[in-house]
Amino acid sequence: MIEEIEGWIHQVNFSHREVRRSCSVLEEHFNGFYSPGFLKTAFFVVTDELPKPDFPGLRVAGLGDFIDMDMDGITYNDTYYVKKKIAHDLPLHFHELVHVLQWRELAPQGFIERYIREIQDFGYDNAPLEKMA
Repeated sequence: MIEEIEGWIHQVNFSHREVRRSCSVLEEHFNGFYSPGFLKTAFFVVTDELPKPDFPGLRVAGLGDFIDMDMDGITYNDTYYVKKKIAHDLPLHFHELVHVLQWRELAPQGFIERYIREIQDFGYDNAPLEKMA
């Protein structure tokens, strides 16, 4: 299932490549928190609806509530997606950028496996990767 999720993420990010924006546009707001080099290689997409994988295996694994949750942002590797209505919210961008760093440190497979396990074990609000962000 992890490979299926990775493939889906790759496809979602690829399909949005023309509309994604470099986080370097946030540089003045996050000066001293995120390096300019990091911000140049992180991206965001403003969208009406967040893309989420809805594989039957994820629901069987107990992640249905997470899939159905109304969120304002979600991160897939080096790109995060934010809802249009909250796209100017700097704390949301800061939060999602922490997730970009987590993806880089853990690598995609490691992040996906850990994130799923933490949601299963602790629930979304208490998952350590979420609390860290």
